[in-house]
Parts: sequence; structure tokens; C-alpha cells
Amino acid sequence: MTYTALTTIIFTPLVILGLATVLTWIERRLLGLWQDRHGPNRVGPGGMFQAVADGTKILFKQDWIPPFADRGVFVAAPAIGMMTVLLSFAVIPVTMGAGIAGNMNVGLLFVVGMMGLGVYAVVLAGWSSNSKYALLGGMRAAAQMISYEVFMGLSLLGVVMMAGSFNLHDIVAAQTGLWFIIPQCLGFGVFMLAGIAETHRLPFDLPEGENELGAGFHTEYSGMKFGMFFIAEYAGIVLVASLVTTLYLGGWRGPWLPAGVWFALKTGGMVGFFILLRAGLPRPRYDQLMALGWKVLLPLSLFNVMATGTILMLRASL
Repeated sequence: MTYTALTTIIFTPLVILGLATVLTWIERRLLGLWQDRHGPNRVGPGGMFQAVADGTKILFKQDWIPPFADRGVFVAAPAIGMMTVLLSFAVIPVTMGAGIAGNMNVGLLFVVGMMGLGVYAVVLAGWSSNSKYALLGGMRAAAQMISYEVFMGLSLLGVVMMAGSFNLHDIVAAQTGLWFIIPQCLGFGVFMLAGIAETHRLPFDLPEGENELGAGFHTEYSGMKFGMFFIAEYAGIVLVASLVTTLYLGGWRGPWLPAGVWFALKTGGMVGFFILLRAGLPRPRYDQLMALGWKVLLPLSLFNVMATGTILMLRASL
């Protein structure tokens, strides 16, 4: 392994964790702007050191493990959540070069697989806490995340069929003349909703609905173990936004500006959209969330696959 590769492997997770930390401040400032109220504005200019203050507070908080919890699983759960999110970034091509893990032929399958493993973090956290509120949050998370992974996978089939590859680099290259958000607008909509549910962000944050379950699956967590769940959620937002950029918005492609700048601008715009949803939409009931998935998104994703396959076959026969 070369020195450059080793540096990249070490440096990239630190950058991702730093972005996730800064995103907590950006979200609170944007929420204040869109909801016509003050955001954090006391610690540093514009409250920009609020994330540092929050991180310092978490570091010095007592790291308490409930005596009634399953200690080993309780400690492992947040680590699993953090690990799966960070590993998913390994194959995201930010520029024309390959991802950290190289130019994987099954890069998209790797990302989907890692996101699927993320469900174990919230389920094990809810179960090991030996608390009714945490257990209910974990059960909600299991049903929600596993269900919406089905729709997410089906929505990606249209992109794979058009690009002819699971390689994320090839998918970006296939969008040279036309971004996939136009021919795959239906798949894009399904993927966005599934991505929001996968990261259990508002309005789909039912696994941690504070008005019903306290804090859901991480009710019993404190200190840095809670901080790991918190940062993993924000890193998950950046991951889904990066996937949308790669799969539907042409990745790093764009005129005049450098490739990395285009990727950052597109990803930042999608992150802002995630935050805007939190600012403007109420939380649905849990049965409404599941009904949306199985009664609406599943038929739409299947129709998108059928329509894409039909169009590609007709084009090949001409």
C-alpha cells in the first residue's frame, strides 16, 4: 500500500466526520432562517463554534451504561452504525478518479449492502437497552428501514439498466449528454423518499419520535455513544446526497468549475433540501409511513423498472 493511499484512507473518514459535525451547525442556522427565528448565535461569529461547544460537552458527559442493558451489544450498536456509514463512502467517486476502495465493478451494490447493514445498529440498540421505548423505536426502525431498502433497490434498477453497470464511475460517465434525473425522474423521486426513510430524518423520523418514544432506539444512550449515533445520522445525510449527485445529477460533471467543486455544490444543494424538508413538513403516523411505501412507492418503482426496460428494448430494436 502506497503512502498516498494510506493517507487517503486515514484522512477521508476524518473529513467526513468533520463535515457531519459542521452540518449540525449549518442545519440549525438554516432552520432558523426558514422558520423565521434565531438559530445558534452566541458561541463565535454567527454561532459557528456551537458545534465545537456541543462536541466538547458530549466528550465530558458521563458515559453511563444502564445496569439492566446487555452491555456488549449496547456498546457495539453505535460503532456498527458509524462503521457502515463510513465504509459506504469508500466507493463514492468525488472526481474523475476512483473512490477510496478503487474502481469497484459492484460499487453500487457495496453501498446498498452497507446501508442495509446499518439497520442492525438501531435494532440492536433498541433491543440491548432493555427499555420499552427503545425497543419500540428499534422495531419501528427495523420495519421502516428494511421496507424502504426494497424500494430504494428497485428505484436504482432503472439507473443500472441505462448505464449498463453497477460501477459508480461508469454511471457518472453514462450521464455525459443527459443527467439521469430527467429520464429517471420517477426513480429519483422514489430514491429520495427511500433515502429520507433510511436515514430516519424528518418527516420520517418515526424510530426516534420524541413525542411518542422519548428518543426512540437511543433513549438510554449518553456521552460519546449517543454522539456516534448523532454524527452517523448526519454522515448518512451526506451519503444519500452524494449518491443522488452520483446517480442522478451527473456526479462531478459540469462546465468551467473543477470536478470536485461541482460535486460539492450538487451534494450541498441536496443536503439543503433535506434540511428544508425538516423545516416545512410534519411527521406522519407510522401506519401512513408504511402505507406510503408498500402501496405507493412499490408500484411506482416496479412501473419505473418496466418502463425503462421497455424503452431500452424498443431503442435496441430500432
